[in-house]
Amino acid sequence: MRTWFQRLTDVSSLACTEQALKEALAELVQDLGFDGYAYLNVQPVRIFAVSNYASEWQARYLTQNYAMIDPVVTMAKAQMKAFAWAAAAPRSLSKPLRRFYSEASDFGIRSGISIPVRTAFGHLSMLTLASHKPSLNLETDIDQIAAVTAVAQLHAKMEQQDAEPTASVEIDLKAKQALCLKWSAEGKTMKDIASIEGMSFATVNFHLNNARKALDAGSLAQATALATKLKLI
Repeated sequence: MRTWFQRLTDVSSLACTEQALKEALAELVQDLGFDGYAYLNVQPVRIFAVSNYASEWQARYLTQNYAMIDPVVTMAKAQMKAFAWAAAAPRSLSKPLRRFYSEASDFGIRSGISIPVRTAFGHLSMLTLASHKPSLNLETDIDQIAAVTAVAQLHAKMEQQDAEPTASVEIDLKAKQALCLKWSAEGKTMKDIASIEGMSFATVNFHLNNARKALDAGSLAQATALATKLKLI
């Protein structure tokens, strides 16, 4: 696989367009004997995928928030190194995990290889190569340096091209929350916002606090920055 990871590095470096990159990824994955790929970018308030998995599965994975229970994502966060995986025996699983594995299997995702990389500001990106086979028999161990180098290059190219996700789930602020956050971004205090919008101080505080919680932010300043970055305000 070392040669394959070198090819991935080369393709990521040379692909001039987003479409060219996605097509090259699909071809590389097929050449290696896998059925599909999924590049997953996991952030605190945004998760998106670039993948050639069935669109129905991609949408279901994100809308059902499966990234929170997916053992592959859990293992990626814990180990931060490339690894092979296969679906666990149903009897050893909780009901939600049995459902998850069953649905993934219906779409031909039963085993694979995943390579996570740590990205800016403590975020995580990972590339998964998936197979319909119940298990994988790798001839050699995965070259960790080659794997991480290749996926880091892929992540950089995805960021550079601002690749259009094939599936994504983003936070959706309510109108009053966005309005109050926008005024906060403009430098207005809660007292100012209350006066401008004809609200009580308590109401402004209520909307800003709920916006902060929705964005999983530790402070109003962080919430404002996140909302601005995600173009919610």
